[in-house]
Amino acid sequence: MRLSSMFNGLARTLSFRKGRSNSEEGGREAVEAMAKMAKKNDLILRSSGAINVDGSRNFASVFSKRGEKGTNQDCFIVWEEFGCQEDMVYCGIFDGHGPWGHFVAKMVRESMPSSLLCYWQESLAEASIDPDFGLDADKKLNKFNIWKNSYLKACAAIDQELEHHPRIDSFYSGTTALSVVRQGEMIFIANVGDSRAVLATTEDDGNMVAVQLTIDFKPNLPQEAERITQCNGRVFCLDDEPGVHRVWLPDDESPGLAMSRAFGDYCVKDFGLISVPDVTQRHITSRDQFVVLATDGVWDVISNQEAVQIVSTAPDRAKAGKRLVECAARAWKRKRRGIAMDDISAVVLFFHSSPLCQQIVSSGLLLDHSS
Repeated sequence: MRLSSMFNGLARTLSFRKGRSNSEEGGREAVEAMAKMAKKNDLILRSSGAINVDGSRNFASVFSKRGEKGTNQDCFIVWEEFGCQEDMVYCGIFDGHGPWGHFVAKMVRESMPSSLLCYWQESLAEASIDPDFGLDADKKLNKFNIWKNSYLKACAAIDQELEHHPRIDSFYSGTTALSVVRQGEMIFIANVGDSRAVLATTEDDGNMVAVQLTIDFKPNLPQEAERITQCNGRVFCLDDEPGVHRVWLPDDESPGLAMSRAFGDYCVKDFGLISVPDVTQRHITSRDQFVVLATDGVWDVISNQEAVQIVSTAPDRAKAGKRLVECAARAWKRKRRGIAMDDISAVVLFFHSSPLCQQIVSSGLLLDHSS
C-alpha cells in the first residue's frame, strides 16, 4: 500500500533503525535524530532573530523582551522543515508563571515539538493501514484529526512528565503553550492558556484585517468557569483588580491563576485547571499574509488590528517581531503607568517568501494604511 506523502519523510528517517521494531522508544530516537539534524542545519531558532531557509516560502521573525517582574519567563521556538518535511514549519510560544515558571516554560518548549512528532508519526502509521485513508473527500478531515489527536496525546504526556520531573517544582508554577504547524496550505493551531494567535488577511478593498484564531482561556469564560466551579475551584476578582478573574483553591486564597488552562500548576489541577489544548485549523490562501503568536504581554496593550498594522508596515520583515514587541513595551508605559510591565514576546510567521507589499500588488490588492 502506498504511504501518504506526509509519512514519507518520517518513513525515510525511521529506516535508519534497520531491523528494529517501530516501537515508541524507536520513534523517540528517530525524532531526537531529526531534532539534532535540524539544529545542526540551523533549522531551529530559540532566540530573538529571524529564520528563512533557502527555498522555503516561510519567513519567521521572533523577539522577546523581559518585563519588570524579574526573570523573563517567556520563551519560543521555530523549527523549519519540521519532521524532515520541506513543506512544514512549527512555531511555539510559551509564557511561564510562578517561582519556577521559566523552567517550566523551557521544559515544555523542548518537549512539545518532539512529543508532537512522535504521536504524529504513530497516528500516520495507524492511519496508513486504513484502506480509506487518503481518499480525496476525507483528506482534510483525516489530516486535521491526525494533528488534533497528536496534540491531545502530546499535551497529556508532557503534563504528566512535568508532574514527576525530578528537578522542576511545578506545584505552584506553570506555563501557557501556543503553537502552530504549517503543512502546505494548512495551518493547525493548538492553544493552552491565554497567549493568542492572530492572522493577517486582505479583504476585497485591499485593507488588511486581523482574524483571531484562538480563544484566550480566561477563568471567566462560561464553559471554563463552569468546569472550575464543578470541580470545587473558585473564580473571582480581587478588590484591587476589577475585571481580572482568577482561579482559586476551595478554601485558600491561592494560587490566583489568571488563566483556566496551563501546564503545571498541580495545586489546582484537581479543581478545574486543565492542560487540554483547543485545536483548530485554517486553510491558507493567497490573501493570508502572516500569523502573529504572542504572549499576553502584547495583547494586554495592543489590539489585534494594531498588531497587524504594526507588522504589515515594518520596513524589514526580519525585524517585524521586534517592532511589535517594542510597540507593546511603549504602550505599557503609556496605558499602564504604575503597573510593572509583563514579559513581552512575539513570533511572526510570514506565509510567502516574497515581501508583503509585492504579494499584495501581485494579487491586485493595494494596502490602505489610513484606516
